[in-house]
Amino acid sequence: MYSFFKKSMTIFSDTDWILPDWPAPERVACLATTRRGGVSRGVFASLNLGDHVGDDPSAVLANRQSLSGRIGARPVWLRQVHGLRVIDAAEGGDFPPEADAAFTRQAGLACVVMTADCLPVLLCDEAGTVVAAVHAGWRGLLAGVLEAAIAAMGVPGQELMAWLGPAIGPQAFEVGGEVRAAFLAIDSRAAAAFQELSNDKWLADIYQLARQRLAGKGLARVFGGSFCTVSEPERFFSYRRDARTGRMASLIWLAQAPDTISPI
Repeated sequence: MYSFFKKSMTIFSDTDWILPDWPAPERVACLATTRRGGVSRGVFASLNLGDHVGDDPSAVLANRQSLSGRIGARPVWLRQVHGLRVIDAAEGGDFPPEADAAFTRQAGLACVVMTADCLPVLLCDEAGTVVAAVHAGWRGLLAGVLEAAIAAMGVPGQELMAWLGPAIGPQAFEVGGEVRAAFLAIDSRAAAAFQELSNDKWLADIYQLARQRLAGKGLARVFGGSFCTVSEPERFFSYRRDARTGRMASLIWLAQAPDTISPI
């Protein structure tokens, strides 16, 4: 096998896309896009990958085709609904299935989730045989979307690792007391992820909430979680900040031979 990361230094030299810093197996390739490097304009400038936010469809298509061409894998797009459904990426066809996570054991298929404040979580096993991408907003975390994805992968949590991609940071994510109460009703340890403000308002740390849920499934190796989409408007789309905005993508796939990835 080859190192995707060594190849990517050339392929992505004109972008500021994020290459996860984690000890994934050599066969596992992954990245998170930012808002830079596309053709969309206005509030969607420039690499908007969401086809449901009101952007020019031709611009979204061009952005998606550019992304696919650069990574040498076929992204499997989802119609995300803050639910629990996890699909095998091989089931993805011309029409995006309604799901909030995807996994695959097949090389060349990229599991993709789109976000603009919600938490993207990438998962792989230590043997490099299965990968998954999860859309984990607070509703999905509360409902158990991470646990559902881990179950679908069919690998014990102790043999998995996770990377937490760009999401709303703990100093920007204000929620009502009902959100905190819902998490505490499931696990009292969630209290550590909330900082009190006033009038039953709280700051929530979505990264810590995700780490708690992953730890509950035996994952000791969890990386990333240092971003804040709200506080970096030049780099990240943020629904909480702008309301009308684009979407970024976090992708993970099992790489094929080196010559399947070509710089453009």
